[in-house]
Amino acid sequence: MSFPNNLRYTKDHEWVRQEEGTTFIVGITDYAQRELGDIVYVEVETIGKKMGAGEIFGTVEAVKTVSDLFLPVSGTISELNPELANAPDLVNTDPYGKGWMIKLTVEDPAQVKNLLDAAAYESLVG
Repeated sequence: MSFPNNLRYTKDHEWVRQEEGTTFIVGITDYAQRELGDIVYVEVETIGKKMGAGEIFGTVEAVKTVSDLFLPVSGTISELNPELANAPDLVNTDPYGKGWMIKLTVEDPAQVKNLLDAAAYESLVG
């Protein structure tokens, strides 16, 4: 499993990466996608909504389970990855790249520093 150093992580297995300015990209970790198995659908009905850190922003459906997706930091969800509609398996094959889930506009980017770094997340999942 990989845990890129340029990302920040949550204990709920989401990652966040600054794209530019106050725009951040959110997805689930390599560990999470392996635990879930083959992902068949990603549902996010919170586009345009302002939400707090830890709130459920959507769900990811795998062959045998459905899991909630938790927002790593507070902000407004601006976009769902359009490629996931036709290729949800991108979350399995490229969780830190083409398998990203949402774009988020964050009011206070400093809150990202409170999340886990790669080493702390790796020790969490073993």
